[in-house]
Amino acid sequence: MAGKHGFFDLSDRYEALSAAGDPLERLAGVVDFEVFRGPLVAALRRSPRGKGGRPPFDPVLIFKILVLQTLYSLSDEATEFQIKDRLSFQRFLGLGLDGRMPDATTVWLFRERLVKAKAIDKLTDRGYLAMGGQIIDATVVPAPKQRNTQEEKAAIKEGRIPERWKDKPAKLRQKDRDARWSVKYTKAKVTDGADPKAFTPVNLAIPMFGYKNHIGIDRAHCLIRTWDASAANAHDGARLPVLISPDNTASGVWADTAYPSKKNEAFLAKGMFTSNIHQRKPHRRPMPERIARANAKRSAVRSAVALHTGRARNLIDPLDRPELEVGCGIIKHLTIAQDREKQPVTQANFDRFPAVSRHSASERTAVAPEAAARKNSSSPLPPVSMLVRICVP
Repeated sequence: MAGKHGFFDLSDRYEALSAAGDPLERLAGVVDFEVFRGPLVAALRRSPRGKGGRPPFDPVLIFKILVLQTLYSLSDEATEFQIKDRLSFQRFLGLGLDGRMPDATTVWLFRERLVKAKAIDKLTDRGYLAMGGQIIDATVVPAPKQRNTQEEKAAIKEGRIPERWKDKPAKLRQKDRDARWSVKYTKAKVTDGADPKAFTPVNLAIPMFGYKNHIGIDRAHCLIRTWDASAANAHDGARLPVLISPDNTASGVWADTAYPSKKNEAFLAKGMFTSNIHQRKPHRRPMPERIARANAKRSAVRSAVALHTGRARNLIDPLDRPELEVGCGIIKHLTIAQDREKQPVTQANFDRFPAVSRHSASERTAVAPEAAARKNSSSPLPPVSMLVRICVP
């Protein structure tokens, strides 16, 4: 049975959170969120209040809630619960144990007003300039394997809904009709000086079912600049024109052996880009030493994208939540605030914030009717959003 609360209990709890390394306290100390007040007030355009009625919530407060939603991948309902439950959230938002707190509907309405006012660009009009060239890569995102009949597989490949699923909406919601099978090849590594009589490793071909994330980062700051998603069987090289950004100050483009083709080389030459794409080994001939040295030199630059392709597995969001697009700009702007405060921008500032996670089909069906109505609301944002993360150069 809980006893009476002491006068310093809350302050002692806050001190314990600080001692444990509360990342939100560090974020609040680095970023001055008041710089967003002007653009937020201009975007909301609230009419003068008359006498009576409940006063609206502070726009900066709701904006900080959007930051929490993005950093911790929370729905509106989960955000409302976590704000009431977690002291670290309350301290970050400047709320106490008493008084009213924004609910899920308030957060949703605030985000919708920002989207309809097209205020996202005004909040994210500053950022690190893309420099040093760009690095392109892709990674497979596994999805739950489907157990379908041959007829159902044929209908899915033709872009149709199987007849047996049309009268079963619950089953249709559980089926993934966009993911595809692919094969991921891994080459065996032979140690120099190994015993010739020992077991020789063999190359592996691993079947994969799911999607594929394609990203492009800038070489100077290692920030994700472009992003695209496709089925797992899509060829990496076909996405290169989509991932190339004309805003980079340098012309160099780095990519692995999945991207060289006459079409891609012509595209890069037409856009006056310098191709640093890995060259493939000649068919049934050993790799020439000069090409091997050139590829090794390119790999030293291209390896910076490996950290992002691992995180990019979590970027696909089936719920199509528009707050992620808001969060993309928020995090990019937070790095500017850090730079303005002359503080180093390192991965340690955000390494404790999880990326956006995939939602299972059961979680999608468990969404409340009110939240489902919000999901279907009109929004100019793209259906899949990108989360910009910071990488140590």
